[in-house]
Amino acid sequence: MKLIILGAAAGGGFPQWNCACANCTRARAGDPHAKPRTQAALAVTANGQDYVIFNASPDLRQQILGTPALHPRTGQRDSPIAAVVLTGADVDFTAGLLNLREGQPFALYAGQRTLDRLAESAIFRVLAPTTVPQRRIEIDTATRLLDAAGHDLALTVEPFAVPGKIALYAENTDRSDLGSTEGDTLGLKITGPDGAFFYYIPACAAVPPELAARLHGAPLLLFDGTLWHDNEMIDAGLLPKTGTRMGHISVGGAGGTLEAFANAAIGQKVFVHINNSNPMILDDSPERAAATHAGWIVAHDGLELTL
Repeated sequence: MKLIILGAAAGGGFPQWNCACANCTRARAGDPHAKPRTQAALAVTANGQDYVIFNASPDLRQQILGTPALHPRTGQRDSPIAAVVLTGADVDFTAGLLNLREGQPFALYAGQRTLDRLAESAIFRVLAPTTVPQRRIEIDTATRLLDAAGHDLALTVEPFAVPGKIALYAENTDRSDLGSTEGDTLGLKITGPDGAFFYYIPACAAVPPELAARLHGAPLLLFDGTLWHDNEMIDAGLLPKTGTRMGHISVGGAGGTLEAFANAAIGQKVFVHINNSNPMILDDSPERAAATHAGWIVAHDGLELTL
């Protein structure tokens, strides 16, 4: 399998269009230690020809243009994108579907909770079901991915529920759980034709023992790196919400990702979905050094991995 990180940033990208925080200011000024990043998305192929996109970020058109492997191959209209798989219904993960509305066939896979959110929005009807069939993936059930015409893409996904929350626009603030339920936030085990596999978890609020046990022995993990500490957005004066309220585990500190995976038997560990406020996004920060020392790669756009 070949993996291409299309985008490594969290919602808003890096630099974020309306943000003048110290990190974004450095990126906007062209600081080589503050590499710009688009919003999180991943492309995977098992045969070098057909690609599956995992999460359709709002920046998907830009990401396709910047990735030659995703350019048209032959004829007047063509795309190597054979399927899209969604891990949740957040705008960060779904808005890019509107970039794929030009009558090009592909299969759309998601959990029922996400399919329900898409069905509630009339705008997604531009993806005609005759061209873009929607297929449900079930928690803890392996699904072989097929293109729109039913051709095997030689990839299998097994979704599983991870701690998180319902999409922001669907929150019910009258409820303590905001209306969240199992299936709102999914992790994926993605397996290729030779049995090689990896885990993709771009959003996660905690690492309970059962999740740590599931990931034990993985050759590769792509994991939520949104915030360095829980009060990061508040302390920076950017947003009056903690990471916990947003549904994201902190990278640093007690109970954070570095601690949770300190003794994990995982081959490669890669942070994705990194917020513009996170000092780890800067190549020369102490937080980046700490993440690197702990054995993590901080992803950037265009990073390629092979299994």
